[in-house]
Amino acid sequence: MKSVVFALGLAALSALPACAAKEVSVHDPVMAKEGDTWYVFSTGPGITFYSSKNMKDWTPEGRIFKDQPVWAKSVAPGFDGHVWAPDVHFHNGKYYLYYSVSGFGKNASGIGVTVNKTLNPRSPDYRWEDKGLLLQSVPSRDDWNAIDPNVVEDDKGEAWLAFGSFWSGLKLAKLNPDWTGLAAPQEWQAIASRLRVPSVGGKVSAPDEIEAPFIFKKGGYYYLFASFGLCCQKSNSTYHVVVGRARNVTGPYLDKDGVDMLKGGGSTVIAGDKDWKALGHNGAYTIDGRDYMVLHAYETADDYLQKLKIMEMKWDASGWPVVDPADLNKYRSNQLPSP
Repeated sequence: MKSVVFALGLAALSALPACAAKEVSVHDPVMAKEGDTWYVFSTGPGITFYSSKNMKDWTPEGRIFKDQPVWAKSVAPGFDGHVWAPDVHFHNGKYYLYYSVSGFGKNASGIGVTVNKTLNPRSPDYRWEDKGLLLQSVPSRDDWNAIDPNVVEDDKGEAWLAFGSFWSGLKLAKLNPDWTGLAAPQEWQAIASRLRVPSVGGKVSAPDEIEAPFIFKKGGYYYLFASFGLCCQKSNSTYHVVVGRARNVTGPYLDKDGVDMLKGGGSTVIAGDKDWKALGHNGAYTIDGRDYMVLHAYETADDYLQKLKIMEMKWDASGWPVVDPADLNKYRSNQLPSP
């Protein structure tokens, strides 16, 4: 059973208006559905979230944390109240929302998890119970960054936490049975990297611009999506989505050319165009028998404001994901007034 069950017809994504009065502005969006209502969670003060009945018209629902996580400042002294890169799953009758705290450009970071019986903020059962720190990275001790969590279940029903940003790249660790800590013994392994290496023959070495892992299971493969490049630079942003795949959740993840993502591999899925920059930090979901990519993109015509995008994801003859850049302009969300 998948951790989050999705059900939406293609009709909800078609016939969208060319322009909405106000679109949903998010970074690092993820989705879940409860009953007839969809929810999008994103980076923001206390984790911002929205609800929708049709995945087009979205109602702002406020934030998950009214105050900062109690442990945040002790792990990340530079934490400014913005909780980063959530990931949400349904497991054993509850919703598990993973999140990260950090300071921009630092690996003084931590990943936590908070749990709720419902996603509906108007339900009497609505109450987030923070389970606290799950994983921490410490400067000068760790050459990795404990942010950008994503959880995937393997074929045995065991849960794995993918995470990482810059430094030595993306990692994977097994979770314990209740999904609130690492399995014992605590250990993890590298699954993707873009480490700088000495230049050879006058060629410039690659930067370590990699983050935002998301593992999607389909057709006997685990597909590891990641974001290469720089976000948050307006017209100079180079963020884009890449992918590799593996037969086992632990890898090795190889791109279309057979290059291991641990050695800088990663085949581009979508990189933007003149209208949209900084595409990335994606999620991937099966919705009513179709596969979709959810991500943010900066609109050139709107001073590079980040906006929610939902794009159908198809598969080529070799089993690699394909999205149509034209869908960036076709999908337009509509932000409704707050309740």
